[in-house]
Amino acid sequence: MAEPSGQQLAAASRLYRELEVEGRRDAVAVEEPLEVRVDGEPLSVTMRTPGNDEELALGFLFGEGLISGPRRAGLSRDLAANAIEVEGPLLRDPGRRRFYTTSSCGVCGKGALEEVAVVSEPLPPGPRIERALLADLPQRLRQPAFERTGGVHATGLFDPAGRLLLAREDVGRHNAMDKVIGRALLDGLLPLHEHVLCVSGRLSFELVQKAAVAGCPILVGVGAPSTLAIELAADRGLTLAGFARRGRVNVYSGTERIR
Repeated sequence: MAEPSGQQLAAASRLYRELEVEGRRDAVAVEEPLEVRVDGEPLSVTMRTPGNDEELALGFLFGEGLISGPRRAGLSRDLAANAIEVEGPLLRDPGRRRFYTTSSCGVCGKGALEEVAVVSEPLPPGPRIERALLADLPQRLRQPAFERTGGVHATGLFDPAGRLLLAREDVGRHNAMDKVIGRALLDGLLPLHEHVLCVSGRLSFELVQKAAVAGCPILVGVGAPSTLAIELAADRGLTLAGFARRGRVNVYSGTERIR
């Protein structure tokens, strides 16, 4: 893993606080609520690590099929309110659905599984990647806040050559991915047809959903996938790979993209 730069370390230092624990200083990840409002109306509350909140809100709304492009977004004037305002209108009315998610669970806060609508275009063939390179991507994922706290997840966006383009850390693994996708949305990178997403933890249904909606054909993680994640990846034609560590990786779907 490459050494983080001074700028990255400074950004990471905002993600944790130094606390006194048993007579010594300990770095602990910050977790606070964030309310997402659209045209002033509350839509979602998530527990997140503060920072890059605009990216988080836009990435979340994009992954839910509620927006298709960049929107004006900014923190509420009352910074103590932990709220972010996003300019509407939405592409569709969420109706009675209102979202409450925690840092450990994305999809489970939405109620029954059948209510989760995965809106994604068919994935293109995308890049082909060497198995050894795919297995090595977690080692290239910079995680300065995790190095200090051991308490945050990370998502990285890579090009097919294995170059890290963007990384975000958060106490919620789905938040970390939302922040990456939100940044990509703002930078005009979506859909992510020629990219690879890498996550630091297990591969859950909602992470596969977010990757598919963002048009990313390859998703790799350090941890294990769930059965539903594998089923969704296969259905969407997405390459899903887990247990990427120590030079090895298991590929659960989309093996045609692996060399």
